[in-house]
Amino acid sequence: MPPSGAAGAEDGKALVRKMLREVLAGREDPEGFFAMCVSALGHQETRSQFLSLIQPLSTANSSLYSTLTSIYKEYFSKTEDDELELALAVSLLEMKDHQLSTPSQDSPLQRPGDRSNQRRSVQLASVSQPQGSSPTQLADVVGMRKNTNSSQGAPWVKSSPPQTTRETALQESAHVYRCNKETPGTSKTECVSRLSGSISKQDTVEEDNQMMDEGDLTESQKPKRSKNRRQRRKGAGQQVVGLPCSPSAQPPVLLWFRRDLRLCDNPALIGSLEAGAPVIPVFIWSPEEEEGPGITVAMGGACKYWLHQALSCFSSSLESIGSHLVFLKANREGNGVGSSVHTLKELVKETGARTVVANALYEPWLKERDDNVVSALQKDGVECKMFDSYCLRDPYSVSTEGVGLRGIGSVSHFMSCCSQNPGSALGAPLDPPVSLPTPSNWPQGVSLDTLGLARMPRRKDGTTIDWAANICKAWDFSEEGAHARLEAFLQDGVYRYEKESGRADAPNTSSLSPYLHFGQLSPRWLLWDAKEARCRPPKFQRKLAWRDLAYWQLTLFPDLPWESLRPPYKALRWSSDRGHLKAWQRGRTGYPLVDAAMRQLWLTGWMNNYMRHVVASFLIAYLHLTWQEGYRWFQDTLVDADVAIDAMMWQNGGMCGLDHWNFVMHPVDAAMTCDPCGSFVRKWCPELADLPDELIHKPWKCPASMLRRSGVVFGQTYPERVVTDLEERRSQSLQDVAVVRKKFGQYVDKRSGCDLVPLPQRLVSEALGLSHSGGGVVTAGKQFLLPVITRMEFKHQLEDPDADAASNPYNAVLKGYVSRKRDETIAFLNERDFTASVMYEGTQRRERLESDYRRMEGLPRPAAPRGRARRTPTAKDRFSVVPGGAVTSLR
Repeated sequence: MPPSGAAGAEDGKALVRKMLREVLAGREDPEGFFAMCVSALGHQETRSQFLSLIQPLSTANSSLYSTLTSIYKEYFSKTEDDELELALAVSLLEMKDHQLSTPSQDSPLQRPGDRSNQRRSVQLASVSQPQGSSPTQLADVVGMRKNTNSSQGAPWVKSSPPQTTRETALQESAHVYRCNKETPGTSKTECVSRLSGSISKQDTVEEDNQMMDEGDLTESQKPKRSKNRRQRRKGAGQQVVGLPCSPSAQPPVLLWFRRDLRLCDNPALIGSLEAGAPVIPVFIWSPEEEEGPGITVAMGGACKYWLHQALSCFSSSLESIGSHLVFLKANREGNGVGSSVHTLKELVKETGARTVVANALYEPWLKERDDNVVSALQKDGVECKMFDSYCLRDPYSVSTEGVGLRGIGSVSHFMSCCSQNPGSALGAPLDPPVSLPTPSNWPQGVSLDTLGLARMPRRKDGTTIDWAANICKAWDFSEEGAHARLEAFLQDGVYRYEKESGRADAPNTSSLSPYLHFGQLSPRWLLWDAKEARCRPPKFQRKLAWRDLAYWQLTLFPDLPWESLRPPYKALRWSSDRGHLKAWQRGRTGYPLVDAAMRQLWLTGWMNNYMRHVVASFLIAYLHLTWQEGYRWFQDTLVDADVAIDAMMWQNGGMCGLDHWNFVMHPVDAAMTCDPCGSFVRKWCPELADLPDELIHKPWKCPASMLRRSGVVFGQTYPERVVTDLEERRSQSLQDVAVVRKKFGQYVDKRSGCDLVPLPQRLVSEALGLSHSGGGVVTAGKQFLLPVITRMEFKHQLEDPDADAASNPYNAVLKGYVSRKRDETIAFLNERDFTASVMYEGTQRRERLESDYRRMEGLPRPAAPRGRARRTPTAKDRFSVVPGGAVTSLR
């Protein structure tokens, strides 16, 4: 009998809920769960309470709910004679076991009432088990299944905690339940004989597993902080067990991995365990499908190398939980193009699988591929499930209803759309499974090297050019490396991210982008850890919104990687100087900040976001090279090359995206913000290391004697500048924009001066309210134009196309700042004391008038102002000072 009284009933229900989580995690099958329910609650309580206990599954997991309901109905259709016979068999076995046990063998964790509960918890009636299962197959109904075949040298062994007598009784009941289900009508003698043999084997295993960590007792509790999750993840390797071949005849589940190479918070991985069937993890490489219809360079050289290393690490992670990853190369069809659909169909025939599970991808061409896979497999009677985990929000579910289209392209507009039209709840991150059920026969795969992801070029003499050697040294490609980098950032860099994320000379950024791209770290896990950190910078959390915004734009404009969104800018006059492009790619432009960033990109496959803006501005605004050239180079050399993010960034930087950059980075003055002391340049341009801080970013201004002492020879040790007059190049860029905007006046709004962009049909339907009114989607034909965000200097330049950039009052060139804290200190003082503000403005006006007068009269410069420059209390470089002559101490 189950424990009597209200308290006993509540304990039984709590135990049932605990086991239900084990079933959802795939560590227990539905039949064992039902057996435990009968043991814990008793016959009558199970009949009346079981359906209500599993009712939440009717919406959360309908397949598991229907399975448990059928087991429930089958169980209570048995006759009372069958129940009495099986209960008698269990009672006889328990009496024998109780006589053999001694008080000294009791576990110290048992409660005084557990032994009596054990004797009362054996009323279990017969429920059938699937045909073909072994009567000696043991299943742990409290935790996970155990591999009792330890004498045959199983490679994975779990250290199990000592079980309480109550848990042992529940296990014994489950064993008899499975024994009777395998062969209905089995006599009680045979049932007792089989069960005795099973328990003797189990006792042998448990004697070898007496040690238990205290943390195992609370493993099933949901942690409230990310630190607890990380600690449990680190200890998961000590609790792993390799599973034997599945005793059931259920067909296996194909788990199709793409860009979700992780165990933690992987919905597809957890979803593959719901059926309780063997799981076959597969990875199919099809480069033609990855590339898509246009020039996307979706998988450049650096990305392929990272993918190779990540697959190797992930395969090891799967082996640690008793499984392994099957690598396949997409079979080529008649047109010579590799097809994942064809490969999956052949894999289904080979393995007999009836279910395929994967995490969704959102690139339009990959979504179309996945839709074709689902349709083709469903025609063959194979179920295909897709889970959303690559973004925080499914980009195909984002709607502008209730928000409108004004400001589209900005992250603020996107976040408003998400909050106004919320999707499904984000939920909590999922913990990794501790094991995967394995099939009896594995499909034939190929080796990882056969995929050719990390193939290196060879010289004529046969030697290999290992261009990725520095990338390999700079990164840890494993999932554990991703979590270690996240933990290090939350402990240190996050405190400087809000104010100093642009610094190239300090590790103030997380460097997690490649792990997010390949799914080694889920955005949900990252968001939860960032929110639970002591420092929660909104700027860092908004980066995830920018990422989702990029994918939303890609779903709206599938040709985003190669086609300019603003029609007039397609006619811009771009340079065709391949020498300038080569100099930019190799980091030999003659501008140290740009060269250092491009050399870092080539050697490590990465640079921070601020430096990406610097090099993009230089390529477009000063070299007049098209943005597509920069996009393709980034896609080939970045380890985190993401089609959606790079395409959106380069379109905006190239003046033809939905959101104009309202700034242009100056290749020299921007160094005051990101590298004020020159340490970043010295690291990646060592030939300039001996130059002083004041001149390291503009070596052409160094005296000849200083260059000789530093060993710098232009054209030999360091390249000459590819362009010299930056202001002229910048003015020419503005004039070119004004010319095309004037030429294509039909794409410029006469009232606001904003550019007009043709809207995709999906946005038009939402704007007209047709998506929910039954009116369908607007058909192609008529073009709808929408005013979008346009840079103010472009609007002003349209009035005077021949004006230079310096005379434009909205000049977008950022001159950089020495220290943001210095600027904030002045702003704070001015805000606190109006008198100081007035004095400061007056001083600046007088100095400006005096300077203009002396320049017109040919007089020398005025003497330095009185007073001594004061260093700000938190300044970290000698440039961060408050001008003493302008702002005095306020009391």
